[in-house]
Amino acid sequence: MDNGLEQEFLKAYETYADAMFRYCLVRIRNREEALDLSQEVFLKAWRYIAEGNEVKNMRAFLYEVARNLVINLSVKQKSVSLDDLMENGFEAVSRDDEKMETASLFHDALERMEELDEKYREPILMRYVDGLPVQEIAALLEENENTISVRIHRGIEQLRDLMNG
Repeated sequence: MDNGLEQEFLKAYETYADAMFRYCLVRIRNREEALDLSQEVFLKAWRYIAEGNEVKNMRAFLYEVARNLVINLSVKQKSVSLDDLMENGFEAVSRDDEKMETASLFHDALERMEELDEKYREPILMRYVDGLPVQEIAALLEENENTISVRIHRGIEQLRDLMNG
């Protein structure tokens, strides 16, 4: 194994390990399983690279592996309080333009998110919890950017209706 590839992989682990954990935790709602799953993401990525395969965008590749693992796990999601998430190490992406108005609003939104169709829920979580740009979400979900933007917009509108209704 090329030492340069190994160093590059270790850097990717340091950079993305927390994000992979958050991604898994928000989707499966179990801290221990999320830890296991996020480690499995890196094991699968390492095996893929060790086999001589090229990864052009490590971040996108890791999210794709994580997404597939979460889908394969097929754990039924249940409502969970923001307090439980915070106790388990979850921290929302902190960008001023993406913060929810209050922790209470964020809590309500997370609980109501379960009522959204998956085609809306997944892009919203990727955008506002994982902090991914629309372009990267589109690549991961194999959709065009306009479709993802529309789904995020419509999902947010549905979420507002659910929260106000």
